[in-house]
Amino acid sequence: MNIPHVPLGKSEVQVTPLIIGTWQAGKRGWVGIDDQEIIAAIQTALDRGITTIDTAEIYGDGYSEELVGQAIKNYRHQVVIATKVFANHLAYDQVIQACENSLKRLQVDVIDLYQIHWPSGSWKSPVVPIAETMRALVKLKEAGKIRAIGVSNFSLAQLQEAQQYGPIDSVQPPYSLFWRVVERDLLPYCVEQGISVLAYSPLAQGLLTGKFTLNHQFPPDDVRAKNILFQGELYQRAQAALAHMRPIAEAYHISLANLALAWLLHQPQTCAIVGVRNREQVLGNLPALHVRLRPETLAELDEISRPVNELIPPGAIMWNF
Repeated sequence: MNIPHVPLGKSEVQVTPLIIGTWQAGKRGWVGIDDQEIIAAIQTALDRGITTIDTAEIYGDGYSEELVGQAIKNYRHQVVIATKVFANHLAYDQVIQACENSLKRLQVDVIDLYQIHWPSGSWKSPVVPIAETMRALVKLKEAGKIRAIGVSNFSLAQLQEAQQYGPIDSVQPPYSLFWRVVERDLLPYCVEQGISVLAYSPLAQGLLTGKFTLNHQFPPDDVRAKNILFQGELYQRAQAALAHMRPIAEAYHISLANLALAWLLHQPQTCAIVGVRNREQVLGNLPALHVRLRPETLAELDEISRPVNELIPPGAIMWNF
């Protein structure tokens, strides 16, 4: 399948509009994950032209990267790898070492996009000046270990501070019809600066597929049990919004998930990182790449999603960890 690639910021890296996310491949925080199904999902995506894969050292303490490394062994010439260094490894020497460890686990010579996963100080991590972290990332880029630098879960102010010390080609925020915090200031700035937005949780961790009922309960070891979108008034409003979205999806002859992904891909400079646990999910997401939503549909979805987003305060984090 011929899937067009788009530039990653101002770098020479080209990514696909749909990106395979592999948080669940690390298994921690997820249930019912099978290694071979994950590998098959990644290889199916690569065979169908989705060449960009996002992972992180923290996903299962490196297990996700190892699994990705196994999956891409015979595809390295076509795959674009994005991974992340966690908030507890942001001192200069730690960044250099973390990158080396990721390269080994992924079994590659270069990481196409290396991202700061969370700002320094997040999750009780030590506070490290962004200048020090960026100095290490710029050094890795100069050494040919990485090709582009990105940040994840950064506010606009944190992004702007990082930019003082080196080029930032992408940001990775949570972004979906049901989580539009990024539109308040970060997205307009990224459009102005030519920075790519790699949206994670584009289906709101499965909520936008419409498969969960109002009374659904997740096992306590499933990360979604702590997701605020699945709780209280927010969850009730999301279910009401989904009811309004169903006739729209039917009119376009697509699934609710495809409608939500297509909406996201219509936003400026935005790609969607979609987590998958098997090849069927990969194949199910592909039609979203070819959906063209009419302006009036985009306006209608904007209106439908508004009551959900009104309850999300600025600076909110999706999970009550």
